[in-house]
Amino acid sequence: MTKNNFPIYLSLATVFGILIGVFINGNNAGFSLNSNTKNEAKIRRLMDYIDQNYVDTINTTNLLDSAISEMIGKLDPHSAYIPKEDLQDIQDRMQGKFVGVGIQFRLINDSVTVIEPIKGGPSIKAGIKAGDRILIADKDTLSGKNLSSNDVPIFLKGTSGTDVTLQVYRKTNDSLFNLRVTRGDVNIKSVDLSYMINDHIGYIKLDRFARNTYREFTTALTKLTNLGMDDLVLDLRGNGGGFIDIANSIVDEFLEDDALIVFTKNNKGQIEEYFATKDGAFEKGKLYVLIDENSASASEIVAGALQDNDKGTIIGRRSFGKGLVQVEMGLGDGSAVRLTTARYYTPTGRSIQKPYAKNGDINYYKDYQERILSGELLYKDSIQVTDSLRYETPAGKVVYGGGGIIPDVFVGIDTTGYLSNFYFRSISNFSFDYVDENRKELSKNWPLDLFLESFDKDDTVFQSYVSTINTINNASFKTKEKIRSYIKATIAREIFGDEGFYRSIQKDDAMLQKVLELDASIE
Repeated sequence: MTKNNFPIYLSLATVFGILIGVFINGNNAGFSLNSNTKNEAKIRRLMDYIDQNYVDTINTTNLLDSAISEMIGKLDPHSAYIPKEDLQDIQDRMQGKFVGVGIQFRLINDSVTVIEPIKGGPSIKAGIKAGDRILIADKDTLSGKNLSSNDVPIFLKGTSGTDVTLQVYRKTNDSLFNLRVTRGDVNIKSVDLSYMINDHIGYIKLDRFARNTYREFTTALTKLTNLGMDDLVLDLRGNGGGFIDIANSIVDEFLEDDALIVFTKNNKGQIEEYFATKDGAFEKGKLYVLIDENSASASEIVAGALQDNDKGTIIGRRSFGKGLVQVEMGLGDGSAVRLTTARYYTPTGRSIQKPYAKNGDINYYKDYQERILSGELLYKDSIQVTDSLRYETPAGKVVYGGGGIIPDVFVGIDTTGYLSNFYFRSISNFSFDYVDENRKELSKNWPLDLFLESFDKDDTVFQSYVSTINTINNASFKTKEKIRSYIKATIAREIFGDEGFYRSIQKDDAMLQKVLELDASIE
């Protein structure tokens, strides 16, 4: 699996999560067609005509796949056709594991470079370390082949229990050697990180709602409680969704028994309701939920359920607005469709789904640009609400339907000192190279707290980066400060993982700063 280069600012995984939709209770459904129906006979006859009589040779399987995809695309933005070659990867992601060697990597100078071996995975047990270059997998050369990031897993994934021999170059001691790695289950973590922001506020960031998410969440919650947590920040920014039952289980930890969490309604008007069912582990403390324009589906179920039950404070920007329920249905050849079968509604009756055009809508996934142009991502007053979709919570708080969850406390995007993708890429590359050159020194007894307090106080590393970038001379003071902060954070990530990055960038995170401001005012 590749490592996301810019975890707090941009998450391409969000788009993936939104596109694949939501499973209802995690069940895969199947369906069958009556082989005597006129429609099926019509399709079979057409395929036979093409196969037997078309002037050129054509792959009718690919043609049928394209036709199915086009047909499903006419329904709504979230129903989707999944070819058999893609289905396993998607299911692996949602199950929260895959079979392989277990590394996070980047292609650097056309070499597969290990950013971090995944904890508990086969590669870390075999002795692979951060910074290692994997040159050959069995007899397949991986370096100098102009591979893409999507090509690499083909050589490393496989059947559980099978071996792959890797030729590895280790820069720290200039050695070249072979390692045999036995492929096995590799966990795809759902809880990006959890830590204490201060002596009483804990922080948990959820990346998705996969099969392993609830277990990881409760483990993190218990850890933080044992560290003295009284209040919790639940970060759902960029979380594109997942399984509804996992989302419900997490909400259940915050709500009292019998509180309505969410309900669905299908095309026959049938309603299915989901209620809190047990004593939750965090029903008493203050709760802050962070959302943004990329929080979708199950994330919106969580935020909507808490908001409508007057639990906690929702902070951020209006969420994506994905409130359609998909069920996976196998097509008999290893492919599947995710078909929309119902809509989600919050406890007060608000539809989560934003409007969309039938027969496709090319602007549906360009919503971000539209929100920028309208000012919605910058100013709370620019969020459009409809009086006819006005609802009240049991405590009398006014909330609105119409798509997405509008936060209780708005925090706009920060346009001052904006960093372009050029800076993100160049800083990430610079930070990796810096750590790669100084890995021995940086890994010697330097705890994270000391790093955050003391690293680069004399600006030596910052100036080293500046010397490589011509455009920075014209940058504003605010931009330079953001660059300085991001360099430190990305170096912290290379050394300490995600916790290093997020703890380093925390003082520049406007939503977390808003949490601290609100928490201080309540004390």
